[in-house]
Amino acid sequence: MDGNRGSKSNTMETNPIPVVTVQTTPYDDQKPGPSGFRKKTAVFETKRNYLQNYIQSVLSSIDLRDRQGCTMVVGSDGRYFSRTATEVIVQMAAANGIGRLVIGHNGILSTPAVSCIIRKIKAIGGIILTASHNPGGPGGDFGIKFNVANGGPSPDTVTEKICQVSRTLEEYAICPDLRIDLSRLGRQDFDLENKFKPFRVEIVDSVEVYLNMLRGIFDFNAIKGLLTGPEQLKIRIDAMNGVMGPYVRRILCDELGAPANSAVNCVPLEDFGGQQPEPNLHYAASLVESMKGGEFRFGAAFDADGDRYMILGQNGFFVQPSDSVAVMAANASCIPYFRQNGLRGLARSMPTSTALDKVAKALKVALYETPSGWRYFGNLMDSGRCSLCGEESFGTGSDHIREKDGLWSVLMWLSIMASRKQGVEEIVKDHWAKLGRNYFCRFDYEGVEPKIAFYLMRDLEALITDKAFSSQKFAVANNVYSVEKADNYEYVDPVDGTVARNQVRCLQAGLQSYSMTVFQRLLHKTTISRNISPSLVEGSKGTITCKTVFIWNC
Repeated sequence: MDGNRGSKSNTMETNPIPVVTVQTTPYDDQKPGPSGFRKKTAVFETKRNYLQNYIQSVLSSIDLRDRQGCTMVVGSDGRYFSRTATEVIVQMAAANGIGRLVIGHNGILSTPAVSCIIRKIKAIGGIILTASHNPGGPGGDFGIKFNVANGGPSPDTVTEKICQVSRTLEEYAICPDLRIDLSRLGRQDFDLENKFKPFRVEIVDSVEVYLNMLRGIFDFNAIKGLLTGPEQLKIRIDAMNGVMGPYVRRILCDELGAPANSAVNCVPLEDFGGQQPEPNLHYAASLVESMKGGEFRFGAAFDADGDRYMILGQNGFFVQPSDSVAVMAANASCIPYFRQNGLRGLARSMPTSTALDKVAKALKVALYETPSGWRYFGNLMDSGRCSLCGEESFGTGSDHIREKDGLWSVLMWLSIMASRKQGVEEIVKDHWAKLGRNYFCRFDYEGVEPKIAFYLMRDLEALITDKAFSSQKFAVANNVYSVEKADNYEYVDPVDGTVARNQVRCLQAGLQSYSMTVFQRLLHKTTISRNISPSLVEGSKGTITCKTVFIWNC
């Protein structure tokens, strides 16, 4: 495939590499969630065959006839244990009949790049080694995510099959003597025992294929003019020592002309420099401080695997994710891709504010509300119902791939700024003036004990499903709020009719829009909580929806 920068080389082992079957014992805790399968890194390192069991479960979830000779993509965000896991994946893929693996240089590939490559080469799927914004290093977290043939996260049917296999697994297949060089671009072929065709590994440039895709979406000349012209836009981009460093350097600096010092923390580190790679006001505090001085007029940060982002304007003006996707949709005509393909529909996750709904109404396009989890957008995009979508957890994307895409989102904003010749804050405030403002706050409670979270959700469900609750009124300061709707959210997929239940508890009432998320994160000991500022509700005019969402993410 294209994306190999440098000479292609072929290697073939002199003697066929043996395929070994290893007896194992199943685990009952290998159920993947909406964003893959995550555990403390120590679990993968210390539990016997824990990694091998899960990889075998993923491979066995693919029908044997489809698996034989197929192509898969493998990449990682560069966190600790990724190289070891990549080697095991290669050895097991070879033993399980996979014909070819396409792997990023040094094992590095962003999640959007994996989705892009899967779709371009028509691979059967891809394995991404990431725990997203969770901390890295020996004491951090590790994750394994399986994306299917459309380039998107595994749907429920696939994750359920992986879980079922993992609970009955008795053996796994592996080629323990197979070794690859992740630093050498090009092909590496291996002759295996009892295999008619050689097993091939292709090490590809991590950025090239993804960059070529972006060239076909955006007007690079317009963005370059914004970053290098007489009124040069000074930007500050924080890769947070995750996978995005090489992408930021290559695309924003080398390709689009931003000065090299515009990009910081661009060296991927196994522990992300000791920081949590989460692009929000708390964990990207250094970026926030650098923006407050007014020198930079645009700022952005990315999470570890490059699918989430944060946007800041001059003086640290923060763009809420719910506003960000709404602004993108309202200004989609600034982008060549959308001018050519149109905007067929919009979608957002249920906890996300209804700012996008107002855009859909103004543009006269369909609006879909889905459960949390990017996989629910896949069917909508595959069926041509949705062109652009987003969620309140700093994820936005379109039908160019089947993942949320951080750098694509940054280029969307830069394109809009180049077209409108306005700054971030001016664009957002103009949007509010035209379509109204949706207030949104998110509260993350980290380190919550599972039992406590369970009881909280149980009691909350009992409260809001009580018929008497839906008629109650609550007085806060000089305002009175009445409950309009309280429900246990249920989603019926308009494409295939599948139903998602019991994911969230939703309460809708009278004024602002804010979201509260309760996370069960045993990975962190620090509890972070913030109070709603009274200023958010003072002076509000008209009818503004208040939406409180409670989610328990295990």
